[in-house]
Amino acid sequence: MALTAAGEGAMRGLDSLGNALSASFFEPVLRLGVTGLARAGKTVFITSLVANLLNRGRMLQLEAARTGRIESAFLQPQPDMTVPRFAYEDHLAALTGPDPHWPDSTRAVSEMRLSLTLRPTGLLSGFQGSRRLHLDIVDYPGEWLLDLALLDKSYAQWSGEVLTRLPARDCARRYLQAAKAASPETPHDEPLAQKLSAEFTAYLRAARQAGFYDCTPGRFLLPGDLEGSPVLTFAPLPAPEAPARKSLWREMERRFEAYKAKVVKPFFRDHFTRIDRQVVLVDALSAIHSGPQAVEDLRQAMGDVLSAFRPGRNLFLTRLLRGKRVEKILFAATKADHLHHQQHPQMTAIIEALTQEARDRAQFAGAATAALSLASLRATTEEIRSHNGDELACVRGRLLESGKQAAFYPGALPEDPAQLLAPARKGATAWLDGEYQAMQFAPAELTLKPGDGPPHIRLDRAAEFLFGDRL
Repeated sequence: MALTAAGEGAMRGLDSLGNALSASFFEPVLRLGVTGLARAGKTVFITSLVANLLNRGRMLQLEAARTGRIESAFLQPQPDMTVPRFAYEDHLAALTGPDPHWPDSTRAVSEMRLSLTLRPTGLLSGFQGSRRLHLDIVDYPGEWLLDLALLDKSYAQWSGEVLTRLPARDCARRYLQAAKAASPETPHDEPLAQKLSAEFTAYLRAARQAGFYDCTPGRFLLPGDLEGSPVLTFAPLPAPEAPARKSLWREMERRFEAYKAKVVKPFFRDHFTRIDRQVVLVDALSAIHSGPQAVEDLRQAMGDVLSAFRPGRNLFLTRLLRGKRVEKILFAATKADHLHHQQHPQMTAIIEALTQEARDRAQFAGAATAALSLASLRATTEEIRSHNGDELACVRGRLLESGKQAAFYPGALPEDPAQLLAPARKGATAWLDGEYQAMQFAPAELTLKPGDGPPHIRLDRAAEFLFGDRL
């Protein structure tokens, strides 16, 4: 076993060396990770980004596109034969077809490769041919990202943290009753374990629907082919003083450790550690609409997200000796098209404040970070409407439920983000100064000119930050 493990380790080392040499001296590969928490719009972001890199008429803030340094862009076959390809064509058809609708949400890891042919620059550019950059875009659920924090926790620690925060949430009432009725010291009973797991899973779904983000373990919400397996059949319990070897507590503990070993670690090893650049999409508007508790939960989740990364500079020797580091991390508040552009600075200030602590830690480690508000696909138009003598900056779009056109005023976001974050940190249960509404819009019908990708807001700025330096 030891020789086998040593051999596998040596092969992985040689493979890493080969990849590093190839990336440095031949056709470089840049892996961009895209994740986000509950309904943040990962699929739409990737689809619109690829479409706008293939047709760059709307990418004016991407310098390489504006100056014509990108000569061509084209899709390559799936590089990793063991990972599903991101269904770009299907998602684009859903967004831009005759009956536009939002595509299905991310449910597992997928990826795709976009290759860019670039015109050389510099004093010797006249003597050089075009070069090529491969952009591998990796899509994975944000729920899986938050699971990485479990690697540093025991079952007792995780149970204690979860059970401490649940009493403040109405959606956890049924699970707390079930956990209170179960004795962790009793001999393990599989029907009871399944009941507890089902109740806890129902709580996680309700919590996500209510706007909370600490919904781990993430695979409980996206089980895939693991549904019904023992590795997804556990739940938090109060710690007994001296649990017996075959007690309910010991079995739950054993399954928790198996979840870390069989589910979380393979994701970390096979996908997460290979990321060069990362964008984290955040539906901050929905959190604000859900109230102060959801906003505070989102702020803490951003810290957990950052703790999962290995930020730093990807110098050549660093990659060989310590593995890849995430060089750049972008936190992006999505659905900017749900606000009039007059409120975009406030939205950007809020996402900057929400992620300040996380970004400070990443910058200290050597990674570059940024925060902005964007809309991967613009679904609304702007207008000013009069109401009771006031001029309201509204957006108009097609309502998701009815399909009817409607103008919408979400409420004025504060100039100072502390007006939202301070009450949230203090445990407020409702906003005192106003109500913030959220509306669900369907994609608008589009007529695209040749050379133009789908309309967006600041998607080109996001691209410039994430990989503009490599173009």
